This record gives sequence, structure tokens and C-alpha cells, in this order.
Amino acid sequence: MEKRRLGTTDTNITRLGFGSWAIGGGDWEFSWGPQDDRQSIAAIHRAIDLGINWIDTAAAYGLGHSEEIVARASRAARTVRTCSARPAWLANGIAYRRI
Repeated sequence: MEKRRLGTTDTNITRLGFGSWAIGGGDWEFSWGPQDDRQSIAAIHRAIDLGINWIDTAAAYGLGHSEEIVARASRAARTVRTCSARPAWLANGIAYRRI
């Protein structure tokens, strides 16, 4: 898998990443519908097996559920990856944090 340098850092990431919005589950207003956590973890592991080394997640994805699934998959895979996360989101002018 082709990699590129991330900005001015020494970190090299694949040109393709794993977006985790859809694995946030179905219990929130902007969901993609119900998700099976085991299938979500399997999808993350498959992406890693294919060479993907970064995962995009955010507290807004499933109100933190996506971050929990990414963490579970990462612990099980035990490989080094880069995870980009946005630590807070706004709703009606209020910042929510799930870190």
C-alpha cells in the first residue's frame, strides 16, 4: 500500500484510510442504522490486513461508540497505526467530550 508523509512529521500514512462513521451504530440521530460490532471490528482488521495504517474517528460518530469499537479492534490487532480523532463536537453551541 502506498504511503505518504504526514505534513512535516516523520509519520507515514497510507493514502487510503478507514473511515469509521458508519460503525457508530444506530442509536443516534445521524446514524447509518444498526451495526454489528463484531462485523465492524472484522472490517477494521481486514483494512489493517490490507495495509491501511490510519483510522478516522470522532466522538460524534455514534456519540462515542465508533471510538470504542476502534479501540477494541486496535487492542486486538496489536499493531501500530495512526488514528485521527476530533475530541469534541458542537450541538446547540455546547461542546461535548468523550475522551
